[in-house]
Amino acid sequence: MSDIFFEFRKNPQSKNINFKKYIKKSRRDSFGAKNKMLINKNSQEEELSKKSFFTAKFIDPQAIIEQLDLKKEMTVADFGSGAGYFTLPIAKKIEDGGKVFALDVVSQKLESVTSQAKAQGLNNIITKRVNLENPSGSGLDVESTDCVIMKDVLFQNKNKNQLMEEAKRILKKGGKILVVEWNCENFSIGPEKSLRINKESVIELAKKNGLNFLREINAGNFHYGLILEK
Repeated sequence: MSDIFFEFRKNPQSKNINFKKYIKKSRRDSFGAKNKMLINKNSQEEELSKKSFFTAKFIDPQAIIEQLDLKKEMTVADFGSGAGYFTLPIAKKIEDGGKVFALDVVSQKLESVTSQAKAQGLNNIITKRVNLENPSGSGLDVESTDCVIMKDVLFQNKNKNQLMEEAKRILKKGGKILVVEWNCENFSIGPEKSLRINKESVIELAKKNGLNFLREINAGNFHYGLILEK
């Protein structure tokens, strides 16, 4: 708008000043400036988001295992073990005095566990193809297990209560359950919000099955970890 005021001051009697032209130009310049500011802001936020992503803490199985107080003679069941993300480091932790049951419905995942265990010289892993949504789905004996690992299995299964019931069934008195699930705060990666289960719902599910909530543990920026006890 400074141009129009400059011209008007030079010739205040002029009737030829095109006010509409200057107003349009002013709006266009203002719109361009705002767009530029928005682009810069978005670029800064995107850059910050990238930095946050690369400095974020993902699940560290070893760090979590250290919080479970596992002993060498223990028996552990890894529900939905996948390719052994927790199974393998737990097997190393409890050594040959204990054993780990890797339980999964996908045979290829279990084959991967077996292959990796052989390569790492681990002889205390037993793989079993099971459907944990079925009654007594693990196939393990009653009160035969010291610890159950449930990492990212609840959000994937509709019958969440059955999984919790089965974990309780195979646990010894005083046995622990580790539940690790995607949190409901950061959605930059992982499953969509509607599939996730919040920690309050897990604790309620545990209480419904006669289990006690002991404490929450650090499971990184994208997950939460809960320790339950029978």
